[in-house]
Order: sequence, then structure tokens, then C-alpha cells
Amino acid sequence: MSTQTAALAGLAKVNLRQQALTALRRAITTGELPPGTHLVETELSEQLQISRGTLREAMRQLQQEGLITAGARGRLSVRSLDAKEILDIFAVRAALESLAVRTLSSAENGGAAVKVLRERVESMQQVADRALEERIEADLDFHRTLCQLTGNAMLMHSWGALEGSIRMSFMWAGGDRAVSNMRVEPHMHIVDVIASGDPSAAADYVLTHMNEAAANLVR
Repeated sequence: MSTQTAALAGLAKVNLRQQALTALRRAITTGELPPGTHLVETELSEQLQISRGTLREAMRQLQQEGLITAGARGRLSVRSLDAKEILDIFAVRAALESLAVRTLSSAENGGAAVKVLRERVESMQQVADRALEERIEADLDFHRTLCQLTGNAMLMHSWGALEGSIRMSFMWAGGDRAVSNMRVEPHMHIVDVIASGDPSAAADYVLTHMNEAAANLVR
């Protein structure tokens, strides 16, 4: 299967590793490189106009992110998920993000976090009618920021390790199901329950939200 896509049309000669990483991540996230696609170094390096060494560096990062996986004889392919894996991913994600909202809703400076999160929700609203890629990035930015604002480095590290898997779950489910999990209203409600100052209510809502999101992806 050819890996020629619009996202992989060639790169400027500046910071090639990062550009290759961005281009490949975009191609995977948007489904231009669908799950199971075998990644051929010679093809990709030619399309991106970079050395195979630079390409390998980018692909190692994507492997760490969980977007690509090594098979027999080390052959790299775009990762494929199944329903159980998605449910497992979201169970861990729910635990992490419920901890985040519990922390923020009980913090003395919770108001500052609420302000930042409202801005992230506004960003989601601004891209609500745009391409899937933009909506995914805005959604992930909200949840990433939710964890960052806790100041808990281990929480953020753990969430970051899931980010590639979260992206792949969107691709597995398809654009329509993914987008239905990115509605603005539930995210605004997450902010509202943080602002209420009730840690238990905030955590309960996020657990419910994540369970429903996972169920929607695998239904």
C-alpha cells in the first residue's frame, strides 16, 4: 500500500525532524495513513525529502507516542486498536482527569485555572465548524491544559503518555463519533463543576463524561 498523501508532500529544510514528526502525526491523525499502513522508510524519506536517519528519529517519537507500532522483524505500521483497548485507554484517562478536576476544584487559586479553561473552551467553539484535525487539536488542548494546571508533573507525564492512544481511538471510531465527543457544552460543564468548588461532584462528572465518550467510540 502506498503511503503517498497530501500531508507528506515535502518539507522545508528547517528543523526537519520536527517537521517530519508533525507531518506524520497529522497524516495519521487525519486518517490519511490509516491503521495498519506499513511505513516504508525509502518511500517516506523520499516524499518528505529528508534523510532516513532523520525519518527514523521522528518515527521513534511516534512509536513512543503510541501512534505507530513495531511488528515482525521490526516493521513499523500505523497502530491499530480494538474496542477493549479503547475502553482501557479511557478508563485510565478518566482516572487521571478526575484527579485533575478534583485537584483544581479544591485549589486556592482555582479561579485562575477556571479562566484559562474557559479560554480553551472558547477555542473549541471557534473551530466547531472546521476540519476534524483542528477540532481534535482544540479538544486535546483543553484536556492537556486541564492536567497541566494541576502542577502535578507525574499526572501530566501520565496523561501525555496516553495522548497518542487517544488520537488513535478517534481514528478507529471515525470522524463522526470522534466529533460527537468534542461538543462544547460538556466541556463547559467540566469548567463549571471545577468552579463550583465541589471536588467530588467535579470528579464524578468527569468520570461519567469519559465513560460516555468511550462508549460512544466503541458502540
